[in-house]
Amino acid sequence: MGSQILEVGANPDQKEGYYVGEEISKNHPYFLGKKLNSGPNQWPEGFDDAELFRRASMEYYTHLHALARDVLSVVAQTLYLDADYFSCFNDGAVATLRYLHYPPQPKDSDEKLSRGIGAHTDFGSVTLLMQDEVDGLQVWEKSTEEWLDVAPIKGAYVVNLGNMFMRWSNDRYISNLHRVINKSGKERYSVPFFYSGNPDYKIDCLPNCREEGAPAKYPPITVMECVGQSYRDSYGKAMAFKNSQKVVGTPALPESVPTTARAIAV
Repeated sequence: MGSQILEVGANPDQKEGYYVGEEISKNHPYFLGKKLNSGPNQWPEGFDDAELFRRASMEYYTHLHALARDVLSVVAQTLYLDADYFSCFNDGAVATLRYLHYPPQPKDSDEKLSRGIGAHTDFGSVTLLMQDEVDGLQVWEKSTEEWLDVAPIKGAYVVNLGNMFMRWSNDRYISNLHRVINKSGKERYSVPFFYSGNPDYKIDCLPNCREEGAPAKYPPITVMECVGQSYRDSYGKAMAFKNSQKVVGTPALPESVPTTARAIAV
C-alpha cells in the first residue's frame, strides 16, 4: 500500500497489488538481462486452493495475451497496416497481470491529495482492464474538461492505449488520462493486464502516422527503455515521499514495492 505515485502533487496511491508475469526460470535470458517484470512468479503459499490460484492465474494470463494481440491486429488495420504488422513486436512479448485492491477511502478525504490511484496514463501498448461491480474508475474527457465515471459492465473490458503506443503512432492515437477514487464504502478489486511487447523491440514512428516529408516527433526507443523509465519514475516518487516523511518525523510508508519493480529500479 502506498508504494507508487502516479499523479504529481498527490499522496501515494491507496492501493495494493500482486504482479503475475510469464512463468520463466532464473536462467532465462529475460531474467538474466533484468527485462521488464520478468522472472519466476512469487506464488503465495499456505492457504486453501493455492495451486488452483496459480493455475487460474496463468490460464487467464495466457488468454489475455492472445486477446491483446487480437486488439493490436485491429488497431493495425485502423492505421491501414497489415493485420499481422505487429507480429515481431508480439514475438517474445512481456506482459503483466496485476490483481489490485482498493480499500474504501473516507468520504471526507481530500480528492486533491487522496486517490485509489492518481490521474495517469498507462505505460505500454495496450491495457485490458476487468472491473468488479464497485465503481470508482474515472476518465478525463478533454473536450468538456471533466472527469467521467466508467461504470462497470459485466462481461466487458475497458481497453486503453498507453504512452508507448501514443509515441509509436506519432500522437495519432492518444493515451487516455484516468484515475480511481473509491468512495463507495466498499472494497474495490480490478484486474488490469498490461501488454508491453518484446522488451528489445525498437519503437519507431509507424507507417502512415506522419505527413510525407515531416520528421517523427520522437526518436527511436526500445520497449524496455520506454516502459522501464515509467516504472522507475512512479515507484521512485513514492520512495522519495516516504523518505521525506521520515525526515519530518511522520509515520513512514511500508516497504511494499514489488520485487519486480525493485529490480527495474536497480
